[in-house]
Amino acid sequence: MVINKLLIFDWDGTLCDSLSRISYCILLAARENGHVLPLTLDPKSVIGLGLYQSFQTLFDKASDDQIMSMCASYSRIFIELDNNPSPMFSGALGLLQDLKKEGYYLAIATGKSRKGLNRALLAHKLNKFFDASRCSDETKSKPNPLMLNEILEELNILPKNAIMIGDTSYDLQMALNANMPSIGVSYGAHKSECLKKYDPLICIKKIEEIKYIVKQYFM
Repeated sequence: MVINKLLIFDWDGTLCDSLSRISYCILLAARENGHVLPLTLDPKSVIGLGLYQSFQTLFDKASDDQIMSMCASYSRIFIELDNNPSPMFSGALGLLQDLKKEGYYLAIATGKSRKGLNRALLAHKLNKFFDASRCSDETKSKPNPLMLNEILEELNILPKNAIMIGDTSYDLQMALNANMPSIGVSYGAHKSECLKKYDPLICIKKIEEIKYIVKQYFM
């Protein structure tokens, strides 16, 4: 049984296969407000940031009111399309079940809103797996380390006894800012070349590898 070890997961692109839907909603929300994303920019590049920060990054010349309007459009469009929740990645549920049985604390640090995360957890019946979570609308957006520090404080865990697991540079930079080790997953939004810049323990290609990496690290 593992004692006082914490694994903090990003949600979109790490546990949940939702990147295409998020990208589509970003494009629709922008278009609804008269903005067209340049071909040189990929909406997946901002997944992981808070919603406001995502639109601010993609449309850096937009006013605050314009960004807020795009955020409102995105939230409405996403809910309209969310009758069928985005699926979990194959192997994600089994991974969480195994880690929970072994005694790890599990948490989520996400750029989603609290309402969005709660809706996703309820749809997938995953509430019981997680001991803590933080969303971008209740703390600082990634890569600020505040959401990680708040989770550590809530569960009384030291940074060295936790690992952040995510698919974007924002996840790994946040972990670096919190002096926390991290694991990059290259099947999500950002490629391994980008993730490796933030000194993860390893970048993996398959979700099933996570269990073995964390076991080796905490031996």
